[in-house]
Amino acid sequence: MSNAAMRPLVESIIRNILEQQFVAGAGPGGPAPAAHPQAGYSPNLVVNISARHCHLTQEHVDILFGKGYQLTVMKRLYQDTDFASNETIAIVGPRQRMIPGVRILGPCRKFSQVELAFTDAISLGLDLPVRLSGDIVGTPGALIVGPAGSLMLENGVIRAERHVHMGQKDADFYGVKHLDRMDLSVDGPCSGLLKNLLVRTNPDWKLEVHIDTDEANALDLPHAKNVRLVKASV
Repeated sequence: MSNAAMRPLVESIIRNILEQQFVAGAGPGGPAPAAHPQAGYSPNLVVNISARHCHLTQEHVDILFGKGYQLTVMKRLYQDTDFASNETIAIVGPRQRMIPGVRILGPCRKFSQVELAFTDAISLGLDLPVRLSGDIVGTPGALIVGPAGSLMLENGVIRAERHVHMGQKDADFYGVKHLDRMDLSVDGPCSGLLKNLLVRTNPDWKLEVHIDTDEANALDLPHAKNVRLVKASV
């Protein structure tokens, strides 16, 4: 049977799975706070594990969940403007490989994007580039299936570049600016150093590092005793 002929059958199977998992699954998270050892102002450093997730336009939400559908809040994320929704979708890669239960983060954006870890990409059969969020030109696409419909995302499936969000006060403390680089030192059972985190600044942001599940697992982040940000050497 050709891929075109198989698609309706695959979508039907996935839709049945989604109906059972519509409000199931855990959202991204897993903070690991640590205080900076320097005297005076002490930034509240939080390291969050960014599990596989996606961002959608309202147009794509309409296709996947029905015309006029609005995402519903499961929980607020560390950055006050963002939330993990109750809604999930399935991602289908080449050779009909699928990852169900991929959570949608809200609110809706001007572009749709799927963020996966390296092992997710292997599972789907995709060769994903490491990209900053929003830098999706020339990236792979995938079939996205929701309870009410499906769409072929032409591009926008990426491995998100590890990064740190911070407001101006924290940027001044570390002596960095927007798009600078920092290293994350992790002390614990699996101590290690993640190099070249991209600095992203916004007056409304709280200090937060985002790494994916592969990186967090390699460092055994949940059992880390201390985490520190260090300005990367040039």
